[in-house]
Amino acid sequence: LKKGKYALYTIPKIESWEIIFYTTTDNWGLPEEFKEANVALRTTVKEEALSKAVESFTIGINNLDTNFAYLEMAWENSSVAMKFEVPTQKVTLANIEKALAGPTSADYFSAAQYIYQSNGDNAKALNYVDKALDMSTEKPYWYTRLKSLIQAKLSDYKGAIETAKVSLEAAEIAKNQDYVKMNKDSIAEWS
Repeated sequence: LKKGKYALYTIPKIESWEIIFYTTTDNWGLPEEFKEANVALRTTVKEEALSKAVESFTIGINNLDTNFAYLEMAWENSSVAMKFEVPTQKVTLANIEKALAGPTSADYFSAAQYIYQSNGDNAKALNYVDKALDMSTEKPYWYTRLKSLIQAKLSDYKGAIETAKVSLEAAEIAKNQDYVKMNKDSIAEWS
């Protein structure tokens, strides 16, 4: 199914539901004239019997994962769950690789931030944030803040404190009180 906007129709049956993604979305219910040419996708999904009746038609996206989820629908005594996949990891990694083939300091910073926030390889994250700082003439306080957090995660508290002091000084000059407070709190915690 191509990325886009669709009307969703179902035909519930005893053992399966037919699910139709329809390209015309301004129908306010069924279109006056149903055109097969407007069907982007038609599929059949196995029905599951429910032990408790659902009075109102219910639809949701559940069992989320990075690369897939389930479009779930329930009505009366039956439900269906249609798995759909999205290439999140493939697209993300391709974008990271593309950016790192000819990266800017912002690209290295973003890569370091992603790795740090997703509990990845923090030695690699430290390497990336160092490259971001080396490429940057201004040495932004948010770069040095991230570096201090990565150093602390790697148990280099002495280095983390020194880096946080650099970030603190730059944040004070920029009058960014949020970063001033975060750096002061971290320095106190790591001392």
